[in-house]
Amino acid sequence: MKVVLLERVENLGAIGDVVTVKDGFARNFLLPRDKARRATEANLKAFEIERAAIEARNEKNKAESQKIADKIDGQSYVMIRQAGETGQLYGSVAGRDVAEAVRAEGGKVERSQVVLNTAIKTLGVHEVLVRLHPEVSATVKINIARSADEAERQAKGEDVIRSQFDDERQAADQAAQELLEGGAGQQEGFGDEA
Repeated sequence: MKVVLLERVENLGAIGDVVTVKDGFARNFLLPRDKARRATEANLKAFEIERAAIEARNEKNKAESQKIADKIDGQSYVMIRQAGETGQLYGSVAGRDVAEAVRAEGGKVERSQVVLNTAIKTLGVHEVLVRLHPEVSATVKINIARSADEAERQAKGEDVIRSQFDDERQAADQAAQELLEGGAGQQEGFGDEA
């Protein structure tokens, strides 16, 4: 199906471009979201008449999106989640969760603007792309931790899972050393009664 784009669409074209797309993509995405119109002769004439207004509306939306992007770009948001010993989350963090975290701090982000190829399933600091407008995007850091203290340590760059295993290994080595020094299996006063 041939369509004329009413806004820039990634990997497709810019405002006013006439492109050929699959019917389903046009019917299910471009047309309902007012990103394009069918490229009929009447629609092309109407587009040329409205082109200045469409471009002005696009510039206004772009400017508003840029203000939001400037506010949230590089910001770090903490999410407290339950996780296992190895850092695997019980559940996952999806785009909806990221959008809610940004909104809770005063940002204006919708779930559909968060770009996550796969859900986040581990503890740590993750960078997430937020596409606010086809031409404007921002990157936020999502710090997923089991507690506020752990989130602070992660923000400083510490790998809390590795630190936890190192602490446990050190404690086990120390306990083994104490057993060896104490004479494993011997008790004081045992056998001294003769």
